[in-house]
Amino acid sequence: MKFNILSKMAGAAVISAMTLTGVSLPANAQQDPQKQQRKQQKQQQRAQQQQQKQVNKQQREQQQQQRQQQRQQQRTQQQQQEMLRQQQRQQQRTQQQQQELLRQQQRAQQHQQNQINKQQARVEQQRLSQQRQQELIRLQQRRESQYRQNLERQQRIAQQRALALQRERRIAQYRYQQRYLERLRQQQLRLQNARSYNYYNDPYFYTAPSYRYYRSGRYYQTNQYGADLLRQAVNNGYEEGFRAGQADREDRWRFNYQGSYAYQDANYGYGGYYVDQDEYNYYFREGFRRGYEDGYNSRYQYGNYSNGKYAILGAILSQILNFQSLTD
Repeated sequence: MKFNILSKMAGAAVISAMTLTGVSLPANAQQDPQKQQRKQQKQQQRAQQQQQKQVNKQQREQQQQQRQQQRQQQRTQQQQQEMLRQQQRQQQRTQQQQQELLRQQQRAQQHQQNQINKQQARVEQQRLSQQRQQELIRLQQRRESQYRQNLERQQRIAQQRALALQRERRIAQYRYQQRYLERLRQQQLRLQNARSYNYYNDPYFYTAPSYRYYRSGRYYQTNQYGADLLRQAVNNGYEEGFRAGQADREDRWRFNYQGSYAYQDANYGYGGYYVDQDEYNYYFREGFRRGYEDGYNSRYQYGNYSNGKYAILGAILSQILNFQSLTD
């Protein structure tokens, strides 16, 4: 009897313990997969949320990059437009400056033409008398005759001079002199062909003097045509002197412009017209001396080189001639 009572009490205790620990409850065991599934769902949701956040972040970054690129493109376009506007403004300023310069040149040309017209009008008013015109023509004819005689005499001197250069082995100077003589021969042929010259159609012989100049202790007068010839004399002398100086330097010869035949002759460019031969010779030698110095020393102190020709500077030319206008 006591054994049965104890067994029942032990059995009740076991059942009570199993109930308390949940070991023997089948309902709890059935609830575990559902919890696990809910847990996985939550993890998946969190993963999806995290992934969505990454996608959203990438989209924001892409949008930000696009906005930056758009702003950069806008700045670039603005800069390009500003540069274009600056170029257009610069082109406009350049065109305006060119137009202003052109207007100034046109005004200067117009002023110069007006001065020439006024001078020509004054010259026409001062036209020489027929008697004075006849005197100038007779003087011109004497010049031509004397010049032809001088040409023949200078030809003989040139031949002697050429032989001397060959003996001295001055090859460059000899070649230069031969070229100079050839130009003189061409000049002489032109003079011979002009023996039927119509003096009455030449404005020099009926145009009054318009310039005064000083040489060798006295004043001389000439018109525009005589003045142009004297300017040409100085320029011809400079060019010939430059070439003669180059030749002596090439031959390693001493500095001696007076020893050059071209300096002694000084007639290249003179046709016997408008001024006396000694006047032309004087101004030719003034240019020759300066040209020889530049050519011998390989420099351009008194002149320059342009379009295949050596020419004396305008300031030096004005200083040599020192023309004074008679019409001002």
